[in-house]
Amino acid sequence: MARATSTPERRRLARTLITLTLGIAGVGLVASSALFTDSVTIGSNSFTNGTVNISTDPTTTAFTASNLAPGDSVYGTVKVTNGGTLPMRYAITSSATNADTKALASQLQMTVKSGVGTCDAAGFSAGSTLYNAGALGGLASAMNIVGDPATGAQTGDRALAAGTNETLCFRVTLPTSTPNTYQAATTTATLTFAAEQTTNNP
Repeated sequence: MARATSTPERRRLARTLITLTLGIAGVGLVASSALFTDSVTIGSNSFTNGTVNISTDPTTTAFTASNLAPGDSVYGTVKVTNGGTLPMRYAITSSATNADTKALASQLQMTVKSGVGTCDAAGFSAGSTLYNAGALGGLASAMNIVGDPATGAQTGDRALAAGTNETLCFRVTLPTSTPNTYQAATTTATLTFAAEQTTNNP
């Protein structure tokens, strides 16, 4: 018959099993913490926005006339430049004063052309017509002359790549049909050139 294990021997066996268990657990903990790692960073990520920058030459008084008679015409050029870094399109509106209540702006006829060699009576037959013999400008509010300043592509808008320009030729005529009531009438027109980016703006 086998002899039963004494109490001290049982205690030594239990301590041995506990020690082995802890040792195995310790090996597992060491193994899980010994992972190789590395990292890398990419700095100096720089971003710069583009620009839309329209300018005109001249900046004031493209043309002026006094002592007009029916049948007379005056001419003036405006150089439009895209000084920004983005392609743009622009439109032109015109408004006019009516201080003497004679509404001369509704009688004066304006024509706008591009691609004219010389902006005078001799050269005005060339080029492309952008606005043909319309009113000089709106009296109550600005009226569209070339294109439309509303956001997005509009009929007649002019496109200019970054760093380019174009020269427009304006002619203003007092028709021979102008009635006698317009003697000594006067008005002042204001041309507004409004530009917007074309990138991501169909």
